[in-house]
Parts: sequence; structure tokens; C-alpha cells
Amino acid sequence: MDRRWPSHWPPHLLFLLLSFISFFDLGSGTGVFRVQRKYTDRTHIADLRAHDVRRHGRFLSSVAAGAIDIPLGGIGVPTETGLYYAEIGIGTPSKSYYVQVDTGSDILWLNCITCKHCPKKSDLGIKLTLYDLNSSSSGNIVSCDESFCSSTYGGEIPGCIHDAPCQYTVLYGDGSSTTGFFVTDNVQYNHVSGNHQTKIATASVTFGCGDQQSGDLGSSAEAVDGILGFGQSNSSMLSQLASAGKVRKMFSHCLDTKNGGGIFAIGHVVQPKVKTTPLVPDMPHYNIILKSIQVGGAFLNLPTDIFETGDNKGTILDSGTTLAYLPELAFKTLMNAIFSYQPGLSFHTTQGFLCFEFSGRVDDGFPKIIFHFEDSVELPIYPHDYLFTTGNDYWCTGFQNSALQSKEGKDMILLGDMALSNKLVVYDLENQVVGWTDYNCSSSIKIQDDISTAVYTVDAHNLSFAGRLEIEGFIPFLMATYLLFNFFL
Repeated sequence: MDRRWPSHWPPHLLFLLLSFISFFDLGSGTGVFRVQRKYTDRTHIADLRAHDVRRHGRFLSSVAAGAIDIPLGGIGVPTETGLYYAEIGIGTPSKSYYVQVDTGSDILWLNCITCKHCPKKSDLGIKLTLYDLNSSSSGNIVSCDESFCSSTYGGEIPGCIHDAPCQYTVLYGDGSSTTGFFVTDNVQYNHVSGNHQTKIATASVTFGCGDQQSGDLGSSAEAVDGILGFGQSNSSMLSQLASAGKVRKMFSHCLDTKNGGGIFAIGHVVQPKVKTTPLVPDMPHYNIILKSIQVGGAFLNLPTDIFETGDNKGTILDSGTTLAYLPELAFKTLMNAIFSYQPGLSFHTTQGFLCFEFSGRVDDGFPKIIFHFEDSVELPIYPHDYLFTTGNDYWCTGFQNSALQSKEGKDMILLGDMALSNKLVVYDLENQVVGWTDYNCSSSIKIQDDISTAVYTVDAHNLSFAGRLEIEGFIPFLMATYLLFNFFL
């Protein structure tokens, strides 16, 4: 943690990724959040890259060790994708809130009734609700002299007055921010009581109540009620659940770009089996050790220091990022290798994407790419994954040059949905490994409930469908998300 948060940073910046601690009283076994697609057919492709920039900065009743099933919706390809969000109930009586499900950050926060510049409506077609502490009989303010606040900041808060709220500030690389204070209240969700069965459960959660938003967080264009993080730090939901003995510290996702939706579950997946590679220790994101890149039958001739890990370096898995980003030398070498299979192509730059015309099947005309990781684990990326069409036999590549996105992230390899889709990806934080396997994400997985030792079937979900996006305006959105990620590195 020390390498992530330099000692000279002021306390409010420490909340960038360390902004919520929760106290959970979980119901039996497994839980379900109702998740829907964040972006609709009115969203432009440009919004996706801006989303990548923003999300890169952002970086549940009485028994324990169950598993949680989070139904997914949407299709994770560049022309049709966006963020995923879950519908959860908070407060007594419970009210519904739509929160972004974010595997790359830790904080849970909602827009508060006292919020300045919070969006009042959403272009996504969802009803926004401002959290009102006074309307919930189970809600309480967290004061700055409580252990939650001091442990989050790493010590006593200078100038803290008894019963004064524990405040937080989150700053994003695109210039937006959220500021507020912490509260504790009940959250309502569905836990799985058996195969294909769920029941309502509640838990006490400490989360941020945002009372001032700026930048895009105040815009109605992509508005939701807040963010729910699934990062690996001690302040994340997953870590808090595990430390309380409520769940195993492991989760998995399977993002379906063929039929939409997919699988997102917390707990021990017993089927299918996956081969794992170690996580790099003491890193804020899901960093793994890349050894080489293979295109078709040939390995790319790249200097080994490209694959080194460290500050602003290394290979990161992030299911909330749409595209894949490589250092400039690796990017250019990879592009040359891919397009050597079609030497007669004529290329165009469309909104910053490398595009071309091609009338055949891309899986027949272009090579499979394999990323080779520590312990001989392979991540295959197929042409239909890294190439996307905008119509009329016009194709673009989803690989991006990191050097063109941000100065801080120019040496970083970031693999988003483009590389992770149509695979079951398992994050086992107990053993500090991550693994994957090609999988039919429209099917089901088997996950063990450690309460009863029973094995339950968790099905895929497809709660919504996002229409096709237009290429115009695609770049700024994805760019913004990428830059936001690097703000924290």
C-alpha cells in the first residue's frame, strides 16, 4: 500500500481508491444484484473510450462464506458496449439505486440528497434517486473520530471534532470529482438459496454519500446513482466481506459478446476449472506477469523490459476497460505482424482508430494472438475479438497505442473487455492468482457454497440489450477513461 499512496500526499487524496469500509451481516449463501446496461443505443462509440479514461481513475442476515451471483446485461464489444450497473436497495424502507459495478476500484458511493450539481435525470433511461439519510431509519453518519475513518486514513484525522462527519474526496483524471461524507445503512440484495433460487437479504454497509459532484459526474449523459467497487484493497467490498468471514475472497466474470450479458459471481468456482497465473503482489490493480506475445505461429521480437512490472508499468487486467492498450513499440510490432497476413489492405485513421476495408471473415483472414503469462498460462485473443466492424465491410482494430493516451501510462499494458470477453476469468485473491478459460458465457458455472458445502449452478443473465453505437465521437469517451486510470498509477 505504501507504494500506492506516497506519504507526502494530503489525506483527501488517499481516498481515491481507499474510500469505503463496510460492516456486513450476510444472509445465507449467495446473492444477486440486478444489473443492466449503462449505455443505450443513443450512445456514440466515442463515449466508450472516454469511459475507459474515467473508469481507470476510479480505481451483503447472519451466516458466512457464501457466494454472490450478479446478473449482467449488455454486449461488451466496442460498437455496442458500455459500463454495467446493478440495481440495489438501500435504506429502511428500501429504495432502489443504480450503481456502476466496477471491478477495478474499491469505493461505494451514492449521490446524496444534499448534492450540488448531481444529475437529476439520466439519458440511459433509468430513474435516478438521491440518497436521503433522514428518510432511512437504519442510516447513520460516520464521524471522523470513529475507527472506520482513522483506519481508512491510516491515523487520526487532523482537526477532527467529535461527531463531525468522516469526509471523502475522489478526484478523477478527466477533471471530475465527487466529495461527500460516509454513512452506514442497510443494503438489500438477492442471495441464492439453491439452484436457480434467490431470497432477499440485507446487510449493514458503510458507504460514501456524495454531496458535491463536478465534471462528467454531474452530467446526465451517462448518469447512474453511484459506483460499487470490486477492487482488491482492504477497503473493497470483497475484502470486507472476506475479512468478516462472509464470503471467500474470490470472484469471477464471463462477459458474453455473442448473445449479451454473461456471468458475474463471488465465491469459489468449481466448474469449469481454470489454469492460473500469479498476481504481482502489493499492486493496486490486477497486475500479472506477461512473458511474450505470439501472433499466428511467430513470437514478437520485443525487448524483455517491455514486460517488466513496477510503477506505471506491467500488465493489468481490467474488465471495466473496453479496449486493449500496449506500449508504442509493442503496439507497432503487433500491428505489423497482424496486418502482414493481409498485405494489400488500404488503411485509414478514423477518430484515431486504425481502420480498413475487408469483405471476408476476419477469423479466416487474420491471426490469433496469444499472450503468454507466468506459469505457462495463455490468453488467446481472436480476430473477432480484436477487430470490430462499423458496417459496410469497414473494420477497425481495438488495440491502442498507450503512448498516445497518457504520459504516465505510456509503458503500461492494459487488457480490457476486448481481451477478456467470452472467457470465464477467475480472481482468487486468497491464493493471489488469476486464471481463465475460453467459455460459453451464455451457459452456467458451478460455485461452492461454503456454508452448506453444496455446489450451486449459477446461470448467465442478459437483462438488457444495448443497440449499435456510431463510430463518430467514439475516441474522446474511451480516451477519457484511459487517462483516468493513469491518474492513480
